[in-house]
Amino acid sequence: MKNKTMLAFAIMLAVSVAGVSQSQGARIDAAAPVYGAAEPNAIPGRYIVVFRAGAEGHEVTAAVDAAARLGGKVHYTYTDALQGFAATLPEAALQGLRHNPNIEYIEADQTVSLDILTSQSVSTWNLDRIDQKYLPLNGSFNYLNTGLGVTAYIIDTGIRPSHAEFADAAYPADPAKRRASVGYDAVNDGRNGIDCNGHGTHVAGTIGGLNYGVAKDVTLVAVRVLDCSGSGTVSGVVSGVDWVTGHKKALAPAVANMSLGGRSSTALDNAVKTSIGSGVTYAVAAGNDRQDACRTSPARVPAAITVGATTLTDARASYSNYGACLDLFAPGSSVTSAWNSSDTATNTISGTSMATPNVTGVAALFLQGNWEASPATVSSALTGSSTKGVVTNPGNKSPNRLLYTVY
Repeated sequence: MKNKTMLAFAIMLAVSVAGVSQSQGARIDAAAPVYGAAEPNAIPGRYIVVFRAGAEGHEVTAAVDAAARLGGKVHYTYTDALQGFAATLPEAALQGLRHNPNIEYIEADQTVSLDILTSQSVSTWNLDRIDQKYLPLNGSFNYLNTGLGVTAYIIDTGIRPSHAEFADAAYPADPAKRRASVGYDAVNDGRNGIDCNGHGTHVAGTIGGLNYGVAKDVTLVAVRVLDCSGSGTVSGVVSGVDWVTGHKKALAPAVANMSLGGRSSTALDNAVKTSIGSGVTYAVAAGNDRQDACRTSPARVPAAITVGATTLTDARASYSNYGACLDLFAPGSSVTSAWNSSDTATNTISGTSMATPNVTGVAALFLQGNWEASPATVSSALTGSSTKGVVTNPGNKSPNRLLYTVY
């Protein structure tokens, strides 16, 4: 009897929105593909279900409800960067969804992690490097803009909003006037967006810290998608991108930083692409696996600004990914910034995670003076103004461009 009931629900799941599908030209005779099931980071039984363009909210709701009745547990729903949901699904529910003609594809959920390496005790140098074309460093960081009026979304481990680095430059001693806040938490462990790892606070400090930041007046918003150990899921990261897409203020300039990554993911790539299409400029880490960045997500998204890491000598860092999917290199080794352990704590760490927020910060500087610039315009401005030909051993097919700010 149980098997018959499961079959009945699977049929219901498959036809729950079929009444409108044929008129929309949806697939009617082939099962939706399931991507990523063989990936080593795939999470057994967890899936991201993506609807075809044009699917309406009640159609998504009908499929979610049917999946739940069949024993599925829904973790996230997506309405802005994607139309769909993420869930743990028994096999019958998975197969029923595959035959729902409004579903474009299903992807196995995967684990994701930070692009971070070792801790070292040297003072920061990254700001000094990005405001001059060539070595040696001159000991200063010069800038015209401060990122005022621009919002930076930190899709990471959260932020410590009370950190002194995030004070308002006009009121540095007033703890009530901080530029950092929590926007969203996908982890749901009761921490409400507060950083218990340190990585997100470090990234935010490089983007917009008073002392360690590129854009010293930018507004910082934590989008927490990784837990205290720096781990998470693709579905959770997609939910963060979805939140950013839905909460970006109309006509207000915005940037997003993704110093994280994992194996290839169509769902994550599409979510980031849609969010960029909504007007948010994304800078993403190339990764620390000494491999072609085109093998990883979201580094392979063409519309994102993908960032590799360099050392104090302008060499590509030994850990940095490379390849045609890169757009820029930026300083990423031994970068000092804010840390989560206290309101004055700092840490010095390395990785493409540390290179990427330099680019995000410069994008914010550019947008302060060019409020209506599209993400494509921002990307072109940063690659166009970069220093050419100074990165040694950039890697096969990598563009030899080092971040340089004139903003």
